[in-house]
Amino acid sequence: MLATILAAVALAAPAQPVRPVSTNPYFPFHPGMRWVYRGSSEDGPVREVVRIKRGSAIVGGYRVAIFRDLGFVRGRLEEATTDWYGQDAAGTVWYFGEATTTYTKRGKVDSHEGSWRTGVRGARPGVFMPAHLRVGARYHQENFKNHAEDRFRVARLGVHVRVPFGVFSEALLTVETTPLEPGDVGGKWYVAGLGLVADRSLSGPGDHLGLVEFRP
Repeated sequence: MLATILAAVALAAPAQPVRPVSTNPYFPFHPGMRWVYRGSSEDGPVREVVRIKRGSAIVGGYRVAIFRDLGFVRGRLEEATTDWYGQDAAGTVWYFGEATTTYTKRGKVDSHEGSWRTGVRGARPGVFMPAHLRVGARYHQENFKNHAEDRFRVARLGVHVRVPFGVFSEALLTVETTPLEPGDVGGKWYVAGLGLVADRSLSGPGDHLGLVEFRP
């Protein structure tokens, strides 16, 4: 317990400098990378496309990478998100916020709920992937009170996972929760050199995504 507390204190703020590229094995990124996922939700078949845009942005005084994430349900765009990530000098990847738009079935803007940005209205960066993994360690991914408060713990290392892109035996499993939805628990599987390969609900109706394409 004490070690976990000390780790949280040590990661209270990014170690300068922060770069818009990552060499963290479990969450690598640079401009031009692209991931495609397929799966299902209670609303039907899901397809998600994530790519890293060229260039970078300044968020909260930090230079960060720009991720563009498009989520489709039954072929219809349901959610479009711009996310900002950066890696600090110690190798930890930080999450600096997101601009989210959800759409109605008719293609009209429905909501921007869940959007947040470091430095705006008290929002602070959260740890997305620590430089050094320790089973049981817990982190805050999002730090915008009452709007975005995702948290995760390092659950297991060396996990077997099968997705359409391949079968892997040395994955990292994290478990995500949020106090804003106490009954919602999710699992994410990461593979060194690829990043996220699977995202599954551990508490709901069996929503899941698996990696089908990857462009480095």
